[in-house]
Amino acid sequence: MQRITITIDDDLLAAVDALVAQRGYTSRSEAFRDIVRETQVTQVREQQDASDSQCVATLTYVYDHATRDLARRITQAHHDRHDLAVASMRIHLDHESLLESSVLRGRAHDVAAFADGLTSQRGVRYAHLHTIPVTIEHARHHHGDDAPHHEHLHV
Repeated sequence: MQRITITIDDDLLAAVDALVAQRGYTSRSEAFRDIVRETQVTQVREQQDASDSQCVATLTYVYDHATRDLARRITQAHHDRHDLAVASMRIHLDHESLLESSVLRGRAHDVAAFADGLTSQRGVRYAHLHTIPVTIEHARHHHGDDAPHHEHLHV
């Protein structure tokens, strides 16, 4: 691990210290490492969104199930892009709010477009898409005599 020195404004340092306290970091260094990691993830997503690369992703969002026709539209969106949707889990948070988490797989720009279309719906209050770039191995191999040939994803 490398040691660096930075110069930072008092206001930004106060924000870093607040983040350290809020998240329970043991040091400012760990907070800065997480900030840089989050920036890397954002940059990778932006690059992926513009490319034809493959990814796996989780899309998590909270929505108001009482919003007119929203639950049906969300379900329909998943049916329309069943090629991307691997699995979903829905949790009732209170009488109005549902948290849904979906695992997606496909071309990065298709996944991002699906997420944007779903989470921009009226009644969706919080959303986050986390993408992980993958390559697909198409090598033929099997696991035992009766197992079918299949592909593997590599992160």
